[in-house]
Amino acid sequence: MFAVTALLSYRFIPRIRDLPSKRLYHFDPASALQELRGLIGGKIREKLIIKNWPDILRSVATMAAGVMPPSQLLRKFASYPRQHELALALRETGKIERTLFIIDWLLDADMQRRAQIGLNKGEAHHALKNALRIGRQGEIRDRTAEGQHYRMAGLNLLAAIIIYWNTKHLGHAVAARNRAGLDCLPELLSHISPLGWAHILLTGEYRWKMR
Repeated sequence: MFAVTALLSYRFIPRIRDLPSKRLYHFDPASALQELRGLIGGKIREKLIIKNWPDILRSVATMAAGVMPPSQLLRKFASYPRQHELALALRETGKIERTLFIIDWLLDADMQRRAQIGLNKGEAHHALKNALRIGRQGEIRDRTAEGQHYRMAGLNLLAAIIIYWNTKHLGHAVAARNRAGLDCLPELLSHISPLGWAHILLTGEYRWKMR
């Protein structure tokens, strides 16, 4: 993932849960600073990357042109009984990118904060969809692909309706405060999320008008 996103000019900023157990990689571990040698997990195989670099660039061009999505390419590599040499070269490239990312992460508190904000938004959206599922079990039991598709489409629609309704009424609340001459600072509004559902009755039936 680190290799593919970097080669496609994207910045992959995950929150690595077991970060203390991760190791850095170096082109020449013996030349690393004494204080960092305990963090070095291995050597980057530079020759493998150089040997496969033309194939790496062709793969990136294929993905960038939309001929093959990155997810399909990664699944293709994973399906080989033995690891493909191009996949190994991408892994070595990923070691470089992940090492640079870990260093940036440790030195950049603002990056950590922004990643946590993005994670919180994703978890809140996921929690809303979990609350909308029947019984909150988080399971889709339709046996057919079509039934599963309709179930997920309906879930996405319900979540979008709640987000829209919350956004609309939050706007009304802000306008009412402004009319009343009360403070409503923009920097505070940036912390308000339309993903809450505690004020919404989720039980009952959802009926869609057929046209």
